[in-house]
Amino acid sequence: MLSNGPRTASRVELWLGVGLFALGLLLPWIVYPVLAMNIVVWALFAVGFNLLLGYTGLLSFGHAMFFGGASYVTGIAILHAHLPMPLALLAGAAYAALLALAVGALSIRRQGIYFAMITLAFAQLIYFFVSGAFIGVTGGENGLQGVPRGTFFGIPLQHDRVMYYVLFAITAAVVAFVVRVIHSPFGQVLKAIRENEQRARSLGYDVDRFKLMAFVLSGAVSGLAGGLLVVFQHFTVMDNVDWRTSGEVVMMTLLGGMGTVYGPIVGAAFYLLLSDRLAVLVNAPGVFIGGIFIVMVLVFRRGIVGEILARRDARRARARAEAERIGA
Repeated sequence: MLSNGPRTASRVELWLGVGLFALGLLLPWIVYPVLAMNIVVWALFAVGFNLLLGYTGLLSFGHAMFFGGASYVTGIAILHAHLPMPLALLAGAAYAALLALAVGALSIRRQGIYFAMITLAFAQLIYFFVSGAFIGVTGGENGLQGVPRGTFFGIPLQHDRVMYYVLFAITAAVVAFVVRVIHSPFGQVLKAIRENEQRARSLGYDVDRFKLMAFVLSGAVSGLAGGLLVVFQHFTVMDNVDWRTSGEVVMMTLLGGMGTVYGPIVGAAFYLLLSDRLAVLVNAPGVFIGGIFIVMVLVFRRGIVGEILARRDARRARARAEAERIGA
């Protein structure tokens, strides 16, 4: 590692963050606003998921239970409890955090495929509740329909571009918070657990507690994304709780670069823009998306952003080595 590596990485992250923020401000004028809102919401979902996979090393196949489940809780809070949008979003995020606490307490001591399967099992349980046990409230196969946008601290949200900028502001604030967490001592412990859990344990860290805290934070961020989804769409459906939704966020994170600050955002945008274009151009977009995903993984093994950062570091390392050789 270069002696100025962390400083270089921070500078690259800063410029990438500024670039993404500027692009986000222009996005609803580049693509149609509904697609722009989808990108922002899924980017937030991917950021929350990456906090668990990319920085703690835990692969969850059940994050749809937080994302889709919170979309139902938020929608029900608006429709039936008549809560204003901000309080309904908090209710959805609180549901996701409490569910993550319960699921994490039971699964966090498992690793690898065992952890992934436990999270998938819990997600399928939530899917059963949505599709059958509570069909009178959730709407079953018809989904939860007619959720009004209402207002956000007095700002009417009927216009799509106004709705987009409210979503964008919330997402930007949460992403900034996640970035702060990643670079905090807590985030450094998570990275140490990811790299070598036994060594982190031997240094005196309560590894299970840190992993549980990461799981709860990841679930809460994912739940907030789900709440934003139902507000701007006016509805939510069972697909948002399905295992395929969990698979999609895994794909987005890997495409962008897990373990990078902004990789999941890039991955979510790339995936949704590609899906949108292919849906217009071909009859079976899923086949093409799968093929492109395979090519991307082979060419960009660390994801788009991860590969860019890795190649930049490699070039700087070669330049420094060459300078030291000439100086010697």
